[in-house]
Amino acid sequence: MPGVSPPAEGDVTSIYVVDLTVSRPGEYWLVAEPVAGRPVQAIGSIQVKPRTASVAVGAKAPRSRTPTLASTQGDVAALTTASPPDRALLRHSVADSLAAHVPFVLTFATPRYCTSRTCGPVVDVVERVRRRFERRGIRFIHVEVFRDNNPSLGYNRWMKEWHLQTEPWVFLVRRSGTIAAKFEGSVSVAELTAAVRRYLS
Repeated sequence: MPGVSPPAEGDVTSIYVVDLTVSRPGEYWLVAEPVAGRPVQAIGSIQVKPRTASVAVGAKAPRSRTPTLASTQGDVAALTTASPPDRALLRHSVADSLAAHVPFVLTFATPRYCTSRTCGPVVDVVERVRRRFERRGIRFIHVEVFRDNNPSLGYNRWMKEWHLQTEPWVFLVRRSGTIAAKFEGSVSVAELTAAVRRYLS
């Protein structure tokens, strides 16, 4: 994955993407094996719930007054645990972006405290995609997940407003203010780029 963050748990530096359509709730096991190259396999499981806990695709985005460089008087440490800080992702709030009727990509992630170590790489992915689309009027926003960036204090109010119980998350929000798509956990540059082109461009 691109960027400067440490590899994800298990020194993962690349991810592979597959699109699945699952017709009913339940737990599903997946086995992956490459068509060519080294004969390796990977196994994992996914939980498909009857209904989403987070803000649903098609729903209106909460008007969260997420913090920005302006609202914290430039206090970058209060806004992000990314190192180096991702300043370009800290300029706009969700509420201001909704009021301006501009499409945006919103990521909830904590690069420093993420238990799976996928948060930093996901922020790197969002930053990479931002460079491709920012000139088209699409905003990109990063919001930390813990209150005062302190895991012992629990999730902050913005995580609660979006009904998030895990992280990282990436949401794509149309200029109408509705959720166009969302990703839980890791997302690749190609996957996010395709989604931005499809839903927000």
